[in-house]
Amino acid sequence: MVEDDNRTSLIQHQDFNVKDSIEGEIDSEYFDDDGHPKRTGTVWTTSAHIITAVIGSGVLSLSWAIAQMGWIAGPFVMLLFSAVTLCTSLILADCYRTGDPHLGRRNYTFVDAVSSILGGVNVTFCGIVQYANLFGTAIGYTIAASQSMKAIKKSNCFDSSGKKNPCDISINPYMISFGVVQIFFSQIPDFDKIWWLSIVATIMAFTYSIIGIALGIIMISENGVFKGSLTGVSIGVVTKAEKVWGIFQALGDIAFAYSFSFILLEIQDTIKSPPSEVKTMKKSANISIAVTAIFYMLCGCIGYAAFGDTAPGNLLIGFGFYNPYKLIDIANAAIVIHLVGAYQVFAQPIFAFIEAEASKRWPQVDMDFKFPILGLSSYNINIFRIVWRTMFVIITTIIAMLIPFFNDVLGVMGAIGFWPLTVYFPVEMYISQKRIPKWSGRWICLQMLSVTCFIVSVIAMVGSIVNVLLDLNKYKPFSTNY
Repeated sequence: MVEDDNRTSLIQHQDFNVKDSIEGEIDSEYFDDDGHPKRTGTVWTTSAHIITAVIGSGVLSLSWAIAQMGWIAGPFVMLLFSAVTLCTSLILADCYRTGDPHLGRRNYTFVDAVSSILGGVNVTFCGIVQYANLFGTAIGYTIAASQSMKAIKKSNCFDSSGKKNPCDISINPYMISFGVVQIFFSQIPDFDKIWWLSIVATIMAFTYSIIGIALGIIMISENGVFKGSLTGVSIGVVTKAEKVWGIFQALGDIAFAYSFSFILLEIQDTIKSPPSEVKTMKKSANISIAVTAIFYMLCGCIGYAAFGDTAPGNLLIGFGFYNPYKLIDIANAAIVIHLVGAYQVFAQPIFAFIEAEASKRWPQVDMDFKFPILGLSSYNINIFRIVWRTMFVIITTIIAMLIPFFNDVLGVMGAIGFWPLTVYFPVEMYISQKRIPKWSGRWICLQMLSVTCFIVSVIAMVGSIVNVLLDLNKYKPFSTNY
């Protein structure tokens, strides 16, 4: 059913384009070749979207991930993930248009591309994995933002009590507060309208990353030594099983930190042309992933050098709630603001998909009602959009309250989405688009990349699920002590 609907949607888009090009009804000053309002995205807004999506809360877990593997394997694995992400992003950008890279039919979403290029069961599989990953990421970001809000409150509590009060604070009120904010921002109609939010979020991402790096350098200076070891956390400090599960989960955390391919085409659909959307996206991907890789290496390695094998799951929380607590508060505030925007970058594709499917089945749900505002122009309200998006935010908030395990959730989400969305589908679509001969050298290399990443994803999934189960054994849902 999903496959049929997607194919029907694509055919309708194609028919619309042909009809309008014949009748000359499209005004090229205000509309693009597909009849949609003129896209306005540039290299910089596209880079902002990518950086907002990539440099998320996952950066805070990278020092912990390196601690599980040590100075040799940790940085190597991070560089490897960045190289794979860049490679697959560049080949995925070629899939935005089917056929001619300038005039071919547009694939508005990741699922549209899979439908038009691969078809079959791939469409259903892609849809399930993509939207499950987007949904899980929204949960993970709710947890991370709430932990940062709680950390701000706790540091101020410590300071005001002269560090005598243990300041046990529940995380639940902060999750609810974050959810209320997201209900408001979720009413932004579509992806193209959140460009300003992405730019603000990108600035915030750089802010807290730089603060984390600076605090790490200060701690290294105070310690007078680079901590850490070649192989990471030692067996004896942890059991052999815990060491293995820790490495497996670290792979999932790093995969999550680099994941954004599953919204690449949605971002690419905001780009204006000329130049071609493919050219702009490839340039943005090169800029964004290079910047991301540098920041990730700095945050991960400096954090590990500062804390060694005891590196915390959340780097900023590891610096404690003492001096310079105001600087840490600023960093945590930047995380919260960033995650407000990042949540929307990942949620908007889900909103668009559900609303498109609903309008096909029940056209009346797409109706807007004018709401007059005294002294201002009227505001258009879509009842279905308000109700369904509000329910989405409520559900993600409740699940976050049930499973508030930051590292574990990141690991599971990274493992679920990395192979199919970052590697398998981009590789298969690229092979199909470019008609790469089976068993040719390029075909073999691409398939080896896919198989290797599949094995890594399975390993990461096992480790992350085991750690979720272990944490659930010690946690009481909705506990006020978490």
